[in-house]
Amino acid sequence: MDYSSKENRKSLFQLINILESSSRIKNASSSASVRKALGSVRVTEEQSRVPRSFGMDTIFESIEEANLYDPIEQEKKQEQVPEPEPEPKSKPETKPKSVIQGTKTRCTFPYSILFSTFLYCGEASSALYIASIYHTSNQNNWMVYTMVFFLIASIMDQLTLIFVHRDLTKDKPLLLLMHLILLGPVVRCLEAMFKYYEMRQNSEEDEPYVSLIRKRMFINDQEVLLEWEMSHSQRVLSMHRNAYKRMSQIQAFLGSVPQLTYQLYVTSISTEMPIERVVLMAFALISVTYGATLCNMLAIQIKYDDYKFHLHICDIICVTIWRSLEITSRLLILVLFVATLKSRALPFLIINYVIILFEPWVRFWRSGAQMPNNIEKNFSYVGTLVVLASITILYSAISFSCWPAMQLRLDDRELVEKSQNWNHMAVHYFVRLVENIIMVLVFRSLGTKILLDYCHTFIALQLILAYVISIVFMLLFYQYLHPLRSLFPRNVIDYLHCVCCPWASRVRSENLESTFETQLRQSIV
Repeated sequence: MDYSSKENRKSLFQLINILESSSRIKNASSSASVRKALGSVRVTEEQSRVPRSFGMDTIFESIEEANLYDPIEQEKKQEQVPEPEPEPKSKPETKPKSVIQGTKTRCTFPYSILFSTFLYCGEASSALYIASIYHTSNQNNWMVYTMVFFLIASIMDQLTLIFVHRDLTKDKPLLLLMHLILLGPVVRCLEAMFKYYEMRQNSEEDEPYVSLIRKRMFINDQEVLLEWEMSHSQRVLSMHRNAYKRMSQIQAFLGSVPQLTYQLYVTSISTEMPIERVVLMAFALISVTYGATLCNMLAIQIKYDDYKFHLHICDIICVTIWRSLEITSRLLILVLFVATLKSRALPFLIINYVIILFEPWVRFWRSGAQMPNNIEKNFSYVGTLVVLASITILYSAISFSCWPAMQLRLDDRELVEKSQNWNHMAVHYFVRLVENIIMVLVFRSLGTKILLDYCHTFIALQLILAYVISIVFMLLFYQYLHPLRSLFPRNVIDYLHCVCCPWASRVRSENLESTFETQLRQSIV
């Protein structure tokens, strides 16, 4: 009886457990459907439920089986339920990462303007004084040539400043009067100094008119885009600097070079050496060297207008040595050649200068291009022609005495060739070296009555050696010291290797081809 009652109790408990388990399953399924409607389904460690697409739950016996099934169902769920689109947000305007915001441009003292004015006044006063000495000593020819070279350069200086500042369209009669009496550079210098001190006093105040300037620059051998602000006063002062740079070039090659050459000629044929002539030649030599150095700087600015660069002290010293040796040796050779042949040397010099003068125009006529009309908006055809003729005269004067640092191209819109033309440079220095050797040989063989107390052979060797050393400094500058030499497609060594050793480059290319063929055959085998 007891045994049977126990079995009945056991069977009764089993029946109760079965009923409770079925109720649990129903409750779990109903709660899972509620959770599915709410969008949150949780998997427990005891029984893992994953909602199906048709609204029923599947019960797994283990967590691993649920994890295997879960990614498939989640992908289906993501396909059915679209993600809500994010609200559009106003993106702040940001500058590109390559643009570096520079600091405000500092107000620097205009040393170049003051130095150019000093050279102008010093050369003018010394030329007038030595002309008066020539007049008192009845040397009228010397006086006339000295005054002519001074007046040509001074008039061209006034026209340059008027053209750059566009004073003909402005109501400034007093300023034009100062230019007429050849005191325009002095007045412009005082105006620039006044503008500088005015900027110093108002440096803490922000000007209403500010312009943004963007230039490329190399920082740690990486090209970046630099942006900075420039006020109206700084732009006016920069215009003064650019005008005086052009004026210094014209003063150097249209005034100082002829003046220095003529005074050296007078010294070679006369027995006296007054201190006034020494002062005039010193001012002329400094002016020519400074103008030739500016040729390099302006050439870099024109060719690489989109870049900002800085010349270090080593670069300036190298360019100064290069230009001083080149111009001094060239002018001394010309003086000795003219002193040897007298009037017989004029045809050689005139033909040489005429070839340089008309070479850009011959290239322009052969190209069939039209006359450039972008020099100035208010210029007529005649005005444009006059400006181009003036530029050509200045270019030929520079090229006659030294390397102009850029090639004049009248068929180009920019009037200059912006690419680095190694061929033009090589032809220029080769022709000038041959000319110098010919003139030195003429002086060595025929100049027996000149410089009697000196050895002509030693002087000839020194002059040729000085010119060759100047070429070496030129190559050194373009190879190692040029501020934008990384933009050159080929440097000096590559050009010399291609020109002087074409067979070596050809052999190297053949060796590379043979090496490639052998490697290809080995790889195939």
